[in-house]
Amino acid sequence: MSELKIDHGGWVVVCDGAKALVLENLGTRMRPNLKTREVYQHDDPKSRELGTDKPGRAFSSVGNGRSAVEETDWHDQEEQRFLAKLAARLDKAVLGGETPSLVVVAPPRAIGVLRREYTAHVRHAVRAEVEKDYVKMPVDEIARHLSG
Repeated sequence: MSELKIDHGGWVVVCDGAKALVLENLGTRMRPNLKTREVYQHDDPKSRELGTDKPGRAFSSVGNGRSAVEETDWHDQEEQRFLAKLAARLDKAVLGGETPSLVVVAPPRAIGVLRREYTAHVRHAVRAEVEKDYVKMPVDEIARHLSG
């Protein structure tokens, strides 16, 4: 990865489907100094606590055939809801002038969900997307990975 330039006051959003770290660059583009600004996390309950019943059954319109209906992926729904809330927070931050720019660091799947949720303002503020899972790393290690 080439060296990433993070604007002074720019945010680095490191997330996955269950946790998000919002880091702010208090340093310069040449010498970033990332500090934790906000942390978001949602509980990750067991599937049996999210789902209410076993998969349903569908009856064939012709004959006596029946087949199972695919079970809802409750974890996926919760992750998408969490990422949608994060995207809404980023929109509010960009519109409110809290940050001039964003760098988003997340696994490819999470970036895909976020892209669907970005408003035009957020899209314009995003300077880079890094498809990596760094959310469990300490902030100094994240900064080291991003600065090359």
